[in-house]
Amino acid sequence: MQGGISLKNDDLINFAQHISSQHEEEFEHAPFDREVAFYESICSGNMELVKVFMKPLFCEGCGVLSENSLQNLKFHMVILAALIARYCIKGGMTPENSYSLSDFYIQKTDKCTTEDQIRAVHIEMIEKYTSKMRQIKLSGVHSKQIVKTIDHVMRHLHSRVTLEDAADKLKISSAYLSRLFKTETGMAFGDYVNKLKIEEAAALLLFTEYSDTEISNMLSFSSQSYFIKVFKKFMGTTPKKYKKQYTIQPFPDR
Repeated sequence: MQGGISLKNDDLINFAQHISSQHEEEFEHAPFDREVAFYESICSGNMELVKVFMKPLFCEGCGVLSENSLQNLKFHMVILAALIARYCIKGGMTPENSYSLSDFYIQKTDKCTTEDQIRAVHIEMIEKYTSKMRQIKLSGVHSKQIVKTIDHVMRHLHSRVTLEDAADKLKISSAYLSRLFKTETGMAFGDYVNKLKIEEAAALLLFTEYSDTEISNMLSFSSQSYFIKVFKKFMGTTPKKYKKQYTIQPFPDR
């Protein structure tokens, strides 16, 4: 990395691990399973899900790394950039691209002179990594038309996604897009949309306090009963049973 904060990426991870262990007894960390869900949502390329799990750069449970509030935010950005870079490499981004991106945002953070500037860089970095991961997930798998269609779907999962809207975006007929989509993905457009919505619903059930009714509304299902029906189709059980079966139980107090 040129200039800025003179920490290499391996040093960043070591720094993060050191800070984490040093403060373990001093503050209550954010729930680990939700934290992992945040990183995995970035790797999935699903910005709508990222927004659900994303927290402010410095919030309750994060720990104070410096008495200087500006420097404290910079430290948290260094740690976050390092961890996101590693998760995205695991998710398919090349180490060169991932580390270059983290270096860029660390340097950009180092030049910030206000907390608001750092928070803006924080959001920009998360959006950039998520966008890059979405491109990686779709690149080379389907034709450009289907890649653009899936990208449109992922950007609008929290609204009513229709084949007609997607076709209009591409300036092709909905009948042609329907045939092309089924040929390339093996699924009907509507089923594919519902599959992505249910995958997000499952994550929200496990890692947030949203009720199944709230999640149904968030993902713009036409009714609660239809949401339950679609959820059961893809997950093999109802939302309530899924949450009860797979929610990770907290460790007992030490």
